[in-house]
Amino acid sequence: MTRHQLLIGLLLLLSGLIPAATGSPAAHPEPAPQVLVMEIDGAIGPITAQYFTEGLRRARASSAPLLVLRLDTPGGLDAAMRDIVKDILASPLPVVCFVSPSGARAASAGTYILYACHVAAMAPATNLGSATPVQIGGFPGLPDQDGQSEPADDSGTTAQDATDAGGEAGKEPADKPARKTATAGSKMERKIINDAAAFIRGLAKLRGRNAEWAERAVRQADNLTADEALERGVIDLVAQDVPDLLRRIDGREVRVLGESVTLHTAGLASEAFDPDWRTRILSAITDPNIAYVLMLVGIYGLIYELANPGAILPGVIGAIALLTALFAFQALPVNYAGLALLVLGVTFMVLEAFVPSFGALGIGGAIAFVIGSVILYRDESGQIGVAVPLIATFAILGMALFVGVLGYALKTRKRPVVSGREQMLHAIGVAEEDFAHSGRVRIHSETWNARASEPVHKGQRVKVTALEGLWLTVVPSSEESEDD
Repeated sequence: MTRHQLLIGLLLLLSGLIPAATGSPAAHPEPAPQVLVMEIDGAIGPITAQYFTEGLRRARASSAPLLVLRLDTPGGLDAAMRDIVKDILASPLPVVCFVSPSGARAASAGTYILYACHVAAMAPATNLGSATPVQIGGFPGLPDQDGQSEPADDSGTTAQDATDAGGEAGKEPADKPARKTATAGSKMERKIINDAAAFIRGLAKLRGRNAEWAERAVRQADNLTADEALERGVIDLVAQDVPDLLRRIDGREVRVLGESVTLHTAGLASEAFDPDWRTRILSAITDPNIAYVLMLVGIYGLIYELANPGAILPGVIGAIALLTALFAFQALPVNYAGLALLVLGVTFMVLEAFVPSFGALGIGGAIAFVIGSVILYRDESGQIGVAVPLIATFAILGMALFVGVLGYALKTRKRPVVSGREQMLHAIGVAEEDFAHSGRVRIHSETWNARASEPVHKGQRVKVTALEGLWLTVVPSSEESEDD
């Protein structure tokens, strides 16, 4: 063998050893795909919808075989719920909805999301239902926009009462017509309920689930436990936790964008996709109660700054709080009539402190404040609104401010005048010299020019009967003066 052949053989040997020595990817198998698990816990809003969209994007980027959505929600905004449903229906990978842990619920908007998912599962001791849309604002029995009053059904309850009954509606006999409550309530309520019923019925038929019960959940606020939902074909299975869920759905066929897909999930690991700090902060800010408090802090801070120029800190805090509240209102269904009433009420109550109207501004402001707070959010799902104790707290604080100002004004009114022309009239002073027609008197530790219709002696007490310019008209008096 020649020297050249030995050199070529050595080079070939080294070229085979280099990948192993350098740790190239060819020496290690690719990591197994992981199931992405994300969680929605709490009311559903615009930030929740953004978080879910980001989770789907993350699952696709990591080539996850499917996305597991752990759900525990009392409901939320209709618009946000529909955004999530649209993302699920357009998703190129299966989405599994898992109502967990035990004690969780998929109420209201959560029921629609569960019906939209490719696989629906629940943990033991969970429930779903109460999917009836509720319109915030207005009063039962009053005419609606079409001039029709809200009639009651045969039991004497209105559509709103049926909604508030919650799970009680689920105890009605199964043979009771599912559409009975569709005739109750105002025309606007019937439009909303019919739209929601058609929407969830379409999702049920798409996924092959119980469409009749889905409509009952909307029209009669029906509720089911996990076992009852499985028995009636509302969900696909009951699982203890995520690993148990992945074992149970292994080999199941689902329809994804019109094509049949077989799930292979046995033994797959899961990766949690938690909301980042930005999502958490935005979720907190867009909470209806926090946005409400931020707005009031902003309004009071700016008013205090305007009333006391140069304080700076209240103005800075107020401006930041108000701008943050305005951002939250962009994501919330704000009723601008309610917002205007609320601002007007706060303004009136504050003006009572500076322009006492003996209750007119204070009482009117308190009434406007309460009404504006109640109707601040216009949410058909009934899940978005300001907590009544919070409204009561701020209303009481505002009333306390105006009552305090009113009480102070009434006390001040009863006090004797201590300055000005009225304070000088009938005041008692002492003559500083003898005079028959004009001279000098001392009143309130001040020396004044005085005229008298009769002689006055030095040291004699006098009483003021008139004031003309810088001249006092006095008469002799036997009363004591403050200068004695």
